[in-house]
Amino acid sequence: MITVETITFNPYQENTYILFDDQKNCIIVDPGMHDHHEELILKSFIETNELTPQILLNTHCHIDHVLGNHFVYEEWGLKPLFHEGEIPVLIAVQNYAPQMGFRYEPSPIPETFLIDRQQISLGSNVLDCILAPGHSPAHLCFYSAQQKFLIGGDVLFRNSIGRTDLPGGNHEVLLNSIKNRIYTLPNETKVYPGHGPTTTIAFEKETNPFIRG
Repeated sequence: MITVETITFNPYQENTYILFDDQKNCIIVDPGMHDHHEELILKSFIETNELTPQILLNTHCHIDHVLGNHFVYEEWGLKPLFHEGEIPVLIAVQNYAPQMGFRYEPSPIPETFLIDRQQISLGSNVLDCILAPGHSPAHLCFYSAQQKFLIGGDVLFRNSIGRTDLPGGNHEVLLNSIKNRIYTLPNETKVYPGHGPTTTIAFEKETNPFIRG
């Protein structure tokens, strides 16, 4: 059984997720802490709940989703895992972060990369990697078939979709990803997006103004 904790960080109001099992092992997804205070919030949650961080995941490498990668590496020795196609996106962050007023300590580079349909284990629980590009070149979502939830990053939001006007974005590719990779999941699947409230596949198929099921 995986418990999902949401903590919202940085001026972009990015959702950082902590996934933990009954043995208190955890995965940190998209750490978005942009200052020391937010770093302490993440650390305090992990220590208060006596969790052991084992994996650091990035759905994609836009600035608001990787600001805390360096901190997680320094605290728990975890290098991020993401798709290799996101490397140019990550490298670009250190160039434009100062222009946007962010203190950014460069993220470590993975030693290995994730691929589509790869499985990630947390104890007896499994997450499936789903490649869903369009918002970024090689965006991954992480799906629990056992519990029917999706860590969706910036692909699908409640009644919205990810923006596609950033470098590497493509509107038609994103719509295709949602239609063929996300809307094919069970209707009851709960979606934990990179920004905003949770939603479900069924709700978005019925009401999303950008793409109906």
